[in-house]
Amino acid sequence: LSEQDIKQLCEKAKEILQNESNVTPVKAPVTVCGDIHGQYHDLMELFRIGGNPPDTNYLFMGDYVDRGYYSLETVTLLVAIKVRYRDRITILRGNHESRQITQVYGFYDECVRKYGNPNVWKYFTDLFDYLPLTAIVENDIFCLHGGLSPHLDTLDQVRKLDRVQEVPHEGAMCDLLWSDPDERCGWGVSPRGAGYTFGQD
Repeated sequence: LSEQDIKQLCEKAKEILQNESNVTPVKAPVTVCGDIHGQYHDLMELFRIGGNPPDTNYLFMGDYVDRGYYSLETVTLLVAIKVRYRDRITILRGNHESRQITQVYGFYDECVRKYGNPNVWKYFTDLFDYLPLTAIVENDIFCLHGGLSPHLDTLDQVRKLDRVQEVPHEGAMCDLLWSDPDERCGWGVSPRGAGYTFGQD
């Protein structure tokens, strides 16, 4: 797509996403997908096995970009599907949907390599600020990229977070995208430098 087409796509997606809650309700049946990380051919395989949108309802849990060689194609397709079939696909934010992280792990460099300037990277990273943080399937199954936070006790507290910002280095929003489950009970310091570890208790 041209740079201008990407800009318009991101603007349209922003209009849709800004109306979605931090805790987006999702209806079952739904196919839940984890990190794609620029592996466009894996995304195609997911659709081949699971069914193409809008026939299948999808929930993607973040980390669309970085590491793989086709981050642009991957995120462009997912955002285009969101714009076309907004009620059949939910795209959450992962910790890689961030300006800082994408400048280190490949998405920024890929955009500059493919377009000759960082404009497309800016359009997408501005859009990432609007991605919902969590989803809840049939008011029963809580889905998110990272994990829990010691700063949050209720879904209403998640709903009230101001998500339209770069992923912070600490605090509740950071934890939702960075925390990890752990064998040890209680809260622990994350070895990744952001978020927490949390036990089954």
